[in-house]
Order: sequence, then structure tokens, then C-alpha cells
Amino acid sequence: NLGGGQQQQQQQQWNNNNPGSQFSSEELKQMLSLQQQLLIQQQQMQQQQQQQGMLQQLASVTSGVGSSGIGGVGGIGGMGNTSNVQVENGALQLLQQYQQQLNSGNNTLGSSGSINMGLGSQPSPMPSFSYNQEQQQQQPTKRAHRLEPVLSNSNSTNLPNSVASHLPLLSLNNPDGNVLRSYYQLSVNDLLNLPPIPSDEDYCTILSQNNYNCLPSNLPTYDQSALQAARFAELALGALANNQVPLALELSNASVMCMRNCVEEPSHKSCIYDVARAYLLHGIFRSYRGDFVRYFKYRRVCMSHLSQLNNEPNVEALLAAMSYHDALAYMMHNASEDALPDIDEVLPRLDDCGKNDSGCDIEAKYGISTNASSVVTNANNQMWMQGAPPVFLNNEASLVNRSLDALACAVRSCCDQANSSFEEMAKEAGVDLPAGGGSCGTSATTQAVMANENELCSRNIVLSAQTLLSQHAGTSHEKSKKHGLVMVATAMEAFLENGGGDEEGMGGFTDKQIKNLLAVCNTIVKNPLLLFAPGPTYHMVSNVAILLCHLLNGIHANCGGSSGNAKSGMEEVLFDEVLDAFMAIRKLLNLHRKNLPVKLRCHGIPRPKLGPFKKSDPETPFIDLGDTLMCVCRGCQGFVLMGCSPCVAAERSASSARMHANQSEDDDDEFERELGQSDDFNLDDDALLSLLSRIVQN
Repeated sequence: NLGGGQQQQQQQQWNNNNPGSQFSSEELKQMLSLQQQLLIQQQQMQQQQQQQGMLQQLASVTSGVGSSGIGGVGGIGGMGNTSNVQVENGALQLLQQYQQQLNSGNNTLGSSGSINMGLGSQPSPMPSFSYNQEQQQQQPTKRAHRLEPVLSNSNSTNLPNSVASHLPLLSLNNPDGNVLRSYYQLSVNDLLNLPPIPSDEDYCTILSQNNYNCLPSNLPTYDQSALQAARFAELALGALANNQVPLALELSNASVMCMRNCVEEPSHKSCIYDVARAYLLHGIFRSYRGDFVRYFKYRRVCMSHLSQLNNEPNVEALLAAMSYHDALAYMMHNASEDALPDIDEVLPRLDDCGKNDSGCDIEAKYGISTNASSVVTNANNQMWMQGAPPVFLNNEASLVNRSLDALACAVRSCCDQANSSFEEMAKEAGVDLPAGGGSCGTSATTQAVMANENELCSRNIVLSAQTLLSQHAGTSHEKSKKHGLVMVATAMEAFLENGGGDEEGMGGFTDKQIKNLLAVCNTIVKNPLLLFAPGPTYHMVSNVAILLCHLLNGIHANCGGSSGNAKSGMEEVLFDEVLDAFMAIRKLLNLHRKNLPVKLRCHGIPRPKLGPFKKSDPETPFIDLGDTLMCVCRGCQGFVLMGCSPCVAAERSASSARMHANQSEDDDDEFERELGQSDDFNLDDDALLSLLSRIVQN
């Protein structure tokens, strides 16, 4: 503190140097106050220079500390992961000297952080100064990774304000964000079973295992952006499941902007998995909007990242998730590669890296490798997964992931069989198939199934998937049940069940098949969010409803039609039970169908003939499936046309394809006009894909 003696000495010196000058006491106080402020500024500058000098000496002694995170005036806020760093005695002495200087500086300035002028005036507040913030602004923290010294960081993500406004949703303490994550978990991840995205703290722990220590606030830009992109992609899918479409589009765009922040610099190996996850989830989101062109593009970018991951944990989860959602694209394009978009000029195909000797037995028998880099670079898998299921054949993969890949292979196999049947019916009826629906030849999946029928035929592989799920349920300590996977396996078992009887009476349905159909309906009624699950899940549920229509028509015809059979009590109870399940599932499907683009909609299921305004004729079907608005997928059309002749089936299939082609463009335009921001978001997607294309081609 500056006492009154120093003030008198300064005033006396002023009077000696300026004899005869006359100043009032107020003017002298103002002059002295200005002079004291200049002295304070000089002291602060000296203190800053001393602090910088001490830090430079400290950095020269210990290079392993990394970003020390030194706090403001008053002490050291933290030094990263100091338990894993060996600090030499010289560094400790420097730290002690630095602490003493800070304490002495605090004592000089006073505990209150203000200067007492000693002239009766109010103390002026000391200018606030945070050395940590100033140092970060002047000298960005350098990333000195031992394995990849080329990496650099910048703690600012430079996100637009529209994106930064959604950053609070990423916090685990944000209630709105937790709601969206719950919707994602109950809809999408119930089937995909992807591992949780690591928090910033957990990611720093992962980096420390790779000899690089940093604080969550000091994460490099591309690492931080990769984690944020994956989190935004999850929230976008959760918002879509909650029917918050505008918010879902904004969150999806936020994921795109984050991916643009981490695309130009090489990703650290610790975040490649999350980068690949972000691209796959965003591609799935685009496919939900009916945009399969961008899905295939983002899928290929995801594969380019997966090609760098061979022994990474949970890499099989991404491969199985990709395989299952590819099954939807396989169905909607009727397994025809001619109907696929040409993206090779924008994003070239990955070079085949060959087979790996680690799985020689599997390679010798099935002709594929279970190694991740070999799977994604295989020529058959560049647009969608084909051939034998690699994750299912990998005994080291998770049981859930193996079952999901097995179900995806079963769906592809069933689609190939349906396409072959429709092509034969079209030839017999002389009906021309629509464009892009011609013969696609024998697919790689069909070749693999024919070569290994005992293991890979549809019925056997579905039974294997159910066995894997049973083993997982018995050994897993998870509290949540995999409702989606169990439901898909149950539906596939019902589809592949062979009734073995004639089409009279109960319509050829076995007791086990009826039980499975009702189990699928009950699962959806209890968990309607599963309709938003990826892959062909929604189409499976629609076909279950169609089979219930056939069952109701069979019971109605057997007990009340021309056969003259009397109704039994058991058949009456069964009819009422099936009718209740059908009406409930039909309502849910129609509500979900209205929110989908035309090209993704499955059957529009007609109502049964009930009520005073419907004429119920015992000679006519209880539910006229001739009024069904059929799906564009031939595999789904086969469920509606199972009671028709081949000629009628071929004609109705061709008619349905022409109807979808005429309505799709107009309805999709109206669908997108409801969302005014979709064009702007598409531009951001195109900018990201253009940037990725230039990087890949260079």
C-alpha cells in the first residue's frame, strides 16, 4: 500500500520543480490518482512478464506436462493428468517459486484485489485478468503427440450461431437432450446396439492411453468436432422419432457443420470410429427422408474410415448396423444394381486390400474375410453388403451384432427369391417389368447361400440368429431387453414358416405362425417407437399386418362363407383376438406411413367390412386386399399377392410400380415444401460431400 508519506514527498517534489504554481487540493488529488494508476499498470506488466518467463523455464524442464491449465491469480488450477507424469525436482522448485511470486503479488495488491489511494477516495477495482484465457488467445496450445506429431489443435470449433445454440443439448445434464437421446435409444439403437459415444472426460482418458494428455477444455478441434457430430446425429434421429421434424433437420445440419470442421485435417486414430459413426448415422437420417443418393455417399465415406480400423473394439457393431440398413436399400431397389445412383465419380470405390490370413478357415469355406478393412474394401460391398455375412461368421464378434448381420443376410436372400419369382411370373404373363426392374442375375448373396445352404439358407440362419439372442439374454447383464431384435427375428420366423396344409380352413397358418404374428403386433403396440428403427423393420411389421388380413379372411371364409361350417368357440375367440391386434397395428402403421416420403411407404392397408355402412357378404373377403396400395418392393408385394394367380400378380406388380413412379415426384415435393429449411440444409450437405470428394480424389 502507498502511504501518506509518499504522497507528501511527491507533492513536495512537485512544488520544488514548479515554484509559484498554485493548485487546489482537488486538482492535486486528481493528478496523484492518475499517477497511481500508471504505477499500477507498470506493476501488472512486470508481473505478466515474470509469469511468462517462469512458464518458459518450466516448459524447458518438463516437456511431458502438456497443457498445464494454469489458472488465474491465486494458484494453479490443474496440470492435466499429473498422476501419469513424472515431474523433475527442478520443475517442482520452479512451481514453488511461481506460487510464492503469485502470493507475494497478491499481498502487494491487497486481499480485496484493489488499491487504496490513501487520499480518502474510493478504491478503484483492479482490472480482472485471467492468465489462462490470455495465454490461449495469444498462443494456442500445441498438440505434441508422440505417434502423430503432425497433429495440431484449436480449441474453438468455429460453429455458426444456429449450430452453437444447440450445443447445450449435448450435455448429459440437459433434460431436453436426455429426452432426445432416450428416443434414439428406444427406436434406432434398440436394433443397432452401437456403443455409447464417449464423454469428453472419457475421451481424454483414451488419449492418455496413447501417450497424450489433455483436458476436456483443450481437446483438438477435429477430435471435439467428431464427438459433437456423432452426438448431434443421435439427437437428430431421436427428434425424428419424436416427430420433431424441424428440430431434427436443424440437429442434422449441426452434425454436418461439425463434420466439416474435422474433415480437412487427418483424424487421430482415437476418434476415427466416432467419425465413421457420425457419417453412418447421418446417412441413415438422409435415407429416412427418402434421399438414398446421399445415404450411399455418406456410407462410402464411413467405409473409408472403417478401412483404417481392424482391431478396433466395436467395429463389428458398425458393420452389422450398415449391413442391416443396407437391406432396406436392397429391398427398395429390388436388388437391382442398375437402379442404383452412380457415385463413383464423386467418391471412388475403395481399393480391394485382399483377404486376411487370420480367418483362413472362413475364407476357404465362404470366400470372404471377417477383417474390417477386407469387408469394406470388398468389391461386392461398395454399394450394399452382399455375399456371406462376415460379422455373423466372426465368432469373436458380439452375439447381438452377429444376430443382426444374420437377419440382414436372410432379408437379402428372401428379396432375391421374390425377385426371381416375379421375373418368372412376368415372363409367363407377357408383362414388361418397369425400368430398373429387369433381371439382376444371380447375386453374390444367392451364390453364397447356394454354396453353403445348410448354414446360410433363410430358415437356418434365422434360427441361428434366435439362438444367438437367447445366449445373449442368458449371459448379458444388461437391464434393457432387445425388443427390436427379438421382434425382427420373430417376424422372420413367421414369414418363413411352412404351413404345410391346404389353403382352406385356417388359410394354411400353423399355431406357431399365428403365435409369432400376434407377438410381433403386441411388441409394436407396447413399443411403437420401433417403427422408426432402421432397416426394413417398418416393412416387416406392415407385412405382418397383411398376413393377419389373410388369416382373418381365412377364418371368415371357413366359418361364415360358402363352406357352411359352423363356428366353434375356439375359432371365435381367435378371430376376435386377431381382429383386435390387426386394428391396433393398422392404426399405428397408418399414422407412421403419413409421415414418410412416398418412396418409403409400405402398404396402405384397407379396413375390414365392419359397421352399419359396410355391407358384409359372407361370399366376399372380410378384408378386400384388392384395395391395398402396395409397396414398391416386390418382396413386400408377394405378401399381398400370395393368393393371386401368377398372371394377376405380375400385372398388379407392374401397375403398382407405375403408380409409384407417377405419384412419387409430386408427393415428395409437397412433403419437402412443408419443411422450409430443407433446401438450405441440402446445400450444406452438398458442400460437405463436395469437400470430401476433393479430398478423396487428391
